Amino acid sequence: MRKKLALDSIRMDKTAFAVSSLDDESDEMPYWLSKSPAERVYCVEIMRQMLYGYDPLTARLQRVFETAELS
Repeated sequence: MRKKLALDSIRMDKTAFAVSSLDDESDEMPYWLSKSPAERVYCVEIMRQMLYGYDPLTARLQRVFETAELS
């Protein structure tokens, strides 16, 4: 069974992009402040999956086996 990704539940509207200068005042701050903390974290996870990808087979912690001698 494949684990459901946050990225699987969204669609991108490619017509909603606008180009602006980095010097222009951004209107993003009021938008993000209007969202709940949970919604903001969810959006950060979406962006992380878009940038770095997500493979459920490699998403777990690596196990390390170490032996120590008793004195």
